[in-house]
Amino acid sequence: MMRAAQPVRRNGTRKRKSASRLLLALGCALLFWSALFVVADVLFPLQMPQEQGRRFAQVVVDARGQPLRAFPDQDGVWRYPVTPEQVSPRYLQALMSYEDRWFYYHPGVNPLALVRAFGQWIYHRETISGGSTLTMQVARILHPHSRTLPGKLYQMFRALQLEAHFSKEEILTLYLNYAPFGGAVEGVQAASYTYLGKPAAQLTHAEAALLAVLPQRPSALRPDRYPQRARLARDKVIQRMRTFALWSQQETREAMQEPVSALFNPHPMLAPLLARRLSQAFPEQALIQTNIDSAQQTAAQGLVADYIRQFPEQTSAAVLVVDNATLAVRAYVGTAEFGSEERAGHVDMVQAVRSPGSTLKPFLYGMAVDEGLIHSESLLTDAPLAFAGYRPLNFDSGFSGPVSVSDALRRSLNVPAVQVLDALGPELLYARLANAGTALRLPAGARPNLSLALGGSGASLEELAGAYAALGRQGMAGRPRLQPDDPLLERRLLSAGAAWIIQDALRMPLERSNNLYRQSRAWMPKIAYKTGTSFGFRDAWALASTASVTVAVWVGRPDGTALPHNTGRFSAVPLLDRLLHLMPVESLQPSPQPANVRQAPICWPLGTQQQLQSGDACQQVHHAWLLDEAAPPTLRDPFQSIGESLSVAVNLDASGQYRITPHCSEPKVSQRQVTLWPQSLEPWLPKRRQRDNMLPPIHPACGAESDQQIGVLVMEGIRPGSTLTPLPGEGGLPEVKLKADGAQGENHWFLDGVWLGSVEPGQEWTLASLNNGPHVVSVMDQAGKTARVAFRVAGVK
Repeated sequence: MMRAAQPVRRNGTRKRKSASRLLLALGCALLFWSALFVVADVLFPLQMPQEQGRRFAQVVVDARGQPLRAFPDQDGVWRYPVTPEQVSPRYLQALMSYEDRWFYYHPGVNPLALVRAFGQWIYHRETISGGSTLTMQVARILHPHSRTLPGKLYQMFRALQLEAHFSKEEILTLYLNYAPFGGAVEGVQAASYTYLGKPAAQLTHAEAALLAVLPQRPSALRPDRYPQRARLARDKVIQRMRTFALWSQQETREAMQEPVSALFNPHPMLAPLLARRLSQAFPEQALIQTNIDSAQQTAAQGLVADYIRQFPEQTSAAVLVVDNATLAVRAYVGTAEFGSEERAGHVDMVQAVRSPGSTLKPFLYGMAVDEGLIHSESLLTDAPLAFAGYRPLNFDSGFSGPVSVSDALRRSLNVPAVQVLDALGPELLYARLANAGTALRLPAGARPNLSLALGGSGASLEELAGAYAALGRQGMAGRPRLQPDDPLLERRLLSAGAAWIIQDALRMPLERSNNLYRQSRAWMPKIAYKTGTSFGFRDAWALASTASVTVAVWVGRPDGTALPHNTGRFSAVPLLDRLLHLMPVESLQPSPQPANVRQAPICWPLGTQQQLQSGDACQQVHHAWLLDEAAPPTLRDPFQSIGESLSVAVNLDASGQYRITPHCSEPKVSQRQVTLWPQSLEPWLPKRRQRDNMLPPIHPACGAESDQQIGVLVMEGIRPGSTLTPLPGEGGLPEVKLKADGAQGENHWFLDGVWLGSVEPGQEWTLASLNNGPHVVSVMDQAGKTARVAFRVAGVK
């Protein structure tokens, strides 16, 4: 029994020794190959893309991630950085299912996949499925090799290297960024932008399947060239997703029905000048996001390009659309035709500093309201006035006489604006605009002056848009925000009440650009907008502001050359009208009325509330918007002495019919208040409102004495009440030579209230081309004295 058991023990011992030798051999082999791998890893390190000189391209995208413009890398390759978190989960599902289901489990090489692929090749004598893992594909991207057995072994070595040095997420990120997708397109983000015009985060099921299979044969499956091939390959991936129950039956059915409609557009060109601006500002940033709305941007670019064709070739245009809620820029058109040499398409007119023309008038009026100088219906003087030597003229060289603030603002009259700025102070206007983000550029050595009201400074379209946003933002101006990360920089420019009053004054029906627009939006609400035209017709402006949006338009020549008839109303308003047609009507509503603004009747000429006036003081009633119940009196014009009131105390005799002058021997018995209009308005007033008819006549006992301190202005050359007729045998009137005696300074001549022109003292004025009917000719000198003569014309053929 004992002898029989000994061989069993010897056999068991032999087996244990054999197993130990095998384990030892395997351990030694593993140690040898590990040591060999370590040595090879040191001798042949991985070359990462950055070390190979592969750089990312740069793409500028809109608020939703849609590409606006792209800039390739130095080799012309379109490659944009992306992380797995920035890619649609549908794409990652399709990629893993189709390329490497065991990606997160194998060490870089999947032996079962290699054996399967080799067996299929032996049986079918052709490649049925690849044995490469995603890691191996990344290895081939980083280190290309020949499609031979040594090449495959080299690829496997590099794959093991990758797994040794990087995490699975890092390896996946390398694939997502550098996989080939046809042409010069690398990476799923670039492929999604190029073929589908969207970021990879927004892929549908069908699009995810298409991009998952495309790197297998990028040239043969390009969807823009071979849509049918691409669809067959895509559908194969979709079927696999259904087989593995990763996508539902409905999802796969809908994906299969979706057509393959792809374009090859690696370099979109929306907002190209904004993209260039941001690219230069952030040269190292691969992905630059903006606040642009691609739909609005596309429509605005198309409108501008179409609209500018009616202008000379050298003309350009610029547009900025700002969301008032956040100051985000939704459309940025810096040029009419990007790349056009004739239109200087490389010049960004959104940033260009140009003369703002009359576009600053709303702010000077608004500041004057805040300062308690005026209300919406204050009486202003539109007449040939001089303010400290500065003599403004209106755009059409005519004058209207008495005008309200609202009327003067809507009609963009120059003289009333300068009158208000003279009372406000140009330094205050300049400082408050600068504080709110619109730093006006002045000529070298110049200080803020009255010319600011008429465009005597420089500003950009972007700055003006930020200022005009204040009208729809309760007085808060700010810097338009180009990117989501831009801080909200806003400053108060006007009070909420003043901003509303100015916006209300500017609300007018837009002048329709053509019949089509007139018919399509006949119900369009009134829009608060202001035009501007710089000296020499160089710049035409139109800016609109509602509660929701601010739209700014510029038209002109980038080189600053004068352009005939290039006015805000003629050139810029029609484009503004078309742009506003792009927007829903609810975005065009005005701001809500503040609680501290109410309407009340006021009276001219004093300008104060009707309830505070008595007797004949209230000569003309207007309904004004008042801020905090304030109804300031009428501003003093240059002809009015400091402290002089429009309400004059008149001394009367016993009858009450005659005026007693200071040196008259006749005794003063009573006194009466007489309210007069500003002296500069005499040529436009009806006869009953003129000073000579408002003031009682001087008592005869006072002789020829007058309380006029500077003499009387007398018109010569035509008799009051006369009738002018042509000479016998003539069809028209002969020229009428007129002269003003006793005038001081320039003589301004008017016919029926319309300014004709001015001459120096002592010079004659010629009346010609008169029509039949009654007429009134007036003259006013620099001291404010006036004379007028009424006459008739008859017999003119």
